Amino acid sequence: MEYRIPLIGEKFPEIEVKTTHGLMKLPEHFKGKWFVLFSHPADFTPVCTTEFIKFQEEKENFDRLGCELIGLSVDQVFSHIKWVEWIKDRMEVDITFPIIADDMGEVAKRLGMIHPNKGTNTVRAVFIVDDKGIIRLILYYPQEVGRNIKEVLRAVEALQISDKHGVAIPANWPENEMTGRKVILPPPDSVQLAEERVEKAKSGKLECFDWWFCLKSVE
Repeated sequence: MEYRIPLIGEKFPEIEVKTTHGLMKLPEHFKGKWFVLFSHPADFTPVCTTEFIKFQEEKENFDRLGCELIGLSVDQVFSHIKWVEWIKDRMEVDITFPIIADDMGEVAKRLGMIHPNKGTNTVRAVFIVDDKGIIRLILYYPQEVGRNIKEVLRAVEALQISDKHGVAIPANWPENEMTGRKVILPPPDSVQLAEERVEKAKSGKLECFDWWFCLKSVE
């Protein structure tokens, strides 16, 4: 069966998966929570091992955002379990989040994680899904480039702040030299609102570079 890759803003497809923590139905299993589903090419590979260790090290920060983690590859459950044991024994890191064993490749195909020009294993895909089961961000990396886990964490936090305050997030936030931790107000949708912003900026009530580029603190 041919699947179309799900798109940002669409509902995450309903899938039953077998994991190192047992059978799960997605996105139902994480109902009311955000989650990050990420695929890796294979167990017992160096780059994937570094990624899993970094995801685990950042797990407390994902938890703080109410966001769960779940990995995936086309390896079998016993391989995942043995690899997790190896990481704990040799690297002294206990991987506590579940890993999907997609040994038939059906989940990977449905989510567009297998790219034929890059072989038969899953590439490094990332799906950030919100607490309503909606796909909010998708990333794809090739097998040879490991991900920046802090960027995935930053993206989750940025999306949550955008939702809560109705704002946009600057490049490199929260370490943008122009804006710092401030975020961006949506552009005005009327002449009147544009003029109001100009006046507020002049009086110091609003920080703006121009009427269409104004900042807001959310702290």
